[in-house]
Amino acid sequence: MNIARVIGRVWATRKLPDLEGLKFIILQPMEMMSNTDAGEWLVAADSQQAGPGDLVYYVTSKEASFPFNRARTALDAAVVGHVDRVDL
Repeated sequence: MNIARVIGRVWATRKLPDLEGLKFIILQPMEMMSNTDAGEWLVAADSQQAGPGDLVYYVTSKEASFPFNRARTALDAAVVGHVDRVDL
């Protein structure tokens, strides 16, 4: 799992049928140890109703489709939870 901050939303008027009804958000990956940005932003499907500024954790690859019960859906990343706090 990875941690990121939500920085925006994506609207798509046309999608593949498997993606209908999904909300997409823009994530800025974060470095947990230093609480700084880590790498390029990415677009992820949102299963947690996250909004701008929220700290979330996300998965990539095949696991991205699991929260939506759509094993054959073409997703690269998906938000799977909110981060309440990080203790190091």
